[in-house]
Amino acid sequence: MSDAQPIWHPGRMAHRATPLRIRAQMIRAIREFFWGQDFIECETPALQVSPGLEPHLQAFKTQFVGLDRKTRRDFYLHTSPEFAIKKLLVAGWPNLFQICRVFRNGEQAQLHQPEFTMIEWYRADATYRDIMADTEAMVRHAAEACGLTQLRHGAVVSDPFGAWDYLTVAEAFDRHAGIDILATIGPDDRNPDVNRLAPVATEHGYHVAPDDRWDDLFFRIFLDKIEPKLGAGVPTILYDYPISMAALSRQKAQDPRLAERFELYICGLELANAFGELTDPAEQARRFEADMALKEQLYGERYPIDADFIAALEQGMPEAGGIALGIDRLAMVFAGVEHIDEVCWLPVDTAHDIAPTD
Repeated sequence: MSDAQPIWHPGRMAHRATPLRIRAQMIRAIREFFWGQDFIECETPALQVSPGLEPHLQAFKTQFVGLDRKTRRDFYLHTSPEFAIKKLLVAGWPNLFQICRVFRNGEQAQLHQPEFTMIEWYRADATYRDIMADTEAMVRHAAEACGLTQLRHGAVVSDPFGAWDYLTVAEAFDRHAGIDILATIGPDDRNPDVNRLAPVATEHGYHVAPDDRWDDLFFRIFLDKIEPKLGAGVPTILYDYPISMAALSRQKAQDPRLAERFELYICGLELANAFGELTDPAEQARRFEADMALKEQLYGERYPIDADFIAALEQGMPEAGGIALGIDRLAMVFAGVEHIDEVCWLPVDTAHDIAPTD
């Protein structure tokens, strides 16, 4: 069927009917799972004063116009509902999940859409280990509900009912790249020295540019040697990231070089990012400032910090675990398709080149 036809054309839609039915059945099963686990489904605004502060994410910006048609206030479409749901944890709700549309500009490719669907869930008085258990149980429940015995992306298959692979980042580097990544990190090192990793990267055949940061070399090796092998055979939980990549996760008590963070991989695809949540308002504010300083250095812009979120942490957020999981990518491996558009009902049309502007 020609791609010259619009995405809604009956011919093209018929080609995608099975993946879309699997997607719908999968989402229904996910909702059933969380309601069965005594979670409450919440709804939070897509419009936020701060869209999410990961340095490399690009947000969509808009303006609120007041009734007087003169008052204007900048807002962003959220890249994640995380800040809002955590405010609800502070308010006393213990177990929450939300399935919603999120927005990330500059993303349109085989695995990316600028508008996509995410599920986030949080457990109060829980750890990232509890969220790992939720993740495994939820994927299995949804796969069973869809009548699946294996998940697939391209030629790679993964058995959700087998014994999942729980692998630390350090173990992954050792297993797949033969590198002791922790040896390149100092004690409690929030900004690892690139000079510790550069000779190791060079020894393993990687180019090192003069302006490379430690993180650049980490991901150059990770994306080449490690990520494609994760989640093949059975799903992989990759956990205990370097503290410099902690994001909104707390430091690991047993090893200050690490953070309580994990990601889910199935068939080589990264599907979810999870934390033992950081609850210290001063440390969170410090990380936000550092992230925005890096964003300004790299991209010449910064986003506002949500002061109301910091105030909520000061009020007192319970110890918690939480996760963000991409519904579209999970639907891809459930349906066995290779392009995200095949599991999106009406994907955002960014197929045509955008004319450059001065």
